[in-house]
Amino acid sequence: MRRSRASGRSRYRHAVTDTRRPGRDVERYVALVRGINVGGRNKVPMAELRTCLTEAGYLEVRTYIQSGNVAFDSPVTTTAPQHSARLEHEVESLIEQRFGIAVPVVVRSRAQVGAVIADAPTGFGADPSTYLCDVVFLKSPLTTETALGAVSLRPGVDSAWAGIDVVYFQRLSARRTESRLNKIMSSPAYKLMTIRNWATTQALTTL
Repeated sequence: MRRSRASGRSRYRHAVTDTRRPGRDVERYVALVRGINVGGRNKVPMAELRTCLTEAGYLEVRTYIQSGNVAFDSPVTTTAPQHSARLEHEVESLIEQRFGIAVPVVVRSRAQVGAVIADAPTGFGADPSTYLCDVVFLKSPLTTETALGAVSLRPGVDSAWAGIDVVYFQRLSARRTESRLNKIMSSPAYKLMTIRNWATTQALTTL
């Protein structure tokens, strides 16, 4: 069942006070880990990942399914882009140290994920029986313009739209085997992307 879209970004704001460090704002973030638990490769048990981040000092750590979606609270110490970049580096390092694999991580605040949902093209994700919809999250310094240039579309099957640090990708379900979405994985730009389907993207705001 499709979740209703927010009317604005304020609905997704999540800022509280760190009770362990009074006076510091804490924001809710989502780390999107790419390329784990796929085809038996890069195995990262979610329970161990939660423990790993909790032991590193992250608060209220939660995971969603096995594809590498981790939500946590973190004190806000710098501007949003700088803070997200720092968190990406930290989580990548923690995973490499704990599990011995180097995988890219994209971090967004829960408010930013809410904005991705609110700003989606009209009707995007509204008819899952007809269209398969995915969100391609981009890691700095990759821009939407460059990402769109790496996306090959099959006429009559694929559609794509630029968003804020994301690309919205839609495929005709009845012809999904003809889609060129998978070809993006052979692009050099793919190392700075991670893809989540629309249902997962919506679920991220509830973690």
